[in-house]
Amino acid sequence: MSTLAVILIVIGALILLVLAAAAWRRTRERRFEQRRGIAAEHRAEATGQRLRAEQESAAADERAARARREAAEAEELYRAAERQREVAREREERAARLDPDAEARQEPETGENGQPADQDTEARRSA
Repeated sequence: MSTLAVILIVIGALILLVLAAAAWRRTRERRFEQRRGIAAEHRAEATGQRLRAEQESAAADERAARARREAAEAEELYRAAERQREVAREREERAARLDPDAEARQEPETGENGQPADQDTEARRSA
């Protein structure tokens, strides 16, 4: 073979290598762009899910705070009712001490379960 033919074959091979490398880079870049697009979609979905989770968490926290407030209010109402029962009991005892006819009327009060009223209240409180 002549020198010119060898040089042309080498140049042709180099051109083919350059074209193959360029095609490989384009293919690689297209693949990377596809991956970037998929990754962007995943990030957007993750952001949406995170925001929904934060909203649900905030709603749950709000409901828990409301429940704690309502429980505190219920406890305060219970204490107020207990104080009123205590005042009523004290007044009944005082009336019984003052009333000369009280001994004839003495009947033990019973609660819902047939126990004396004081024990019935204690049983409900511990339940």
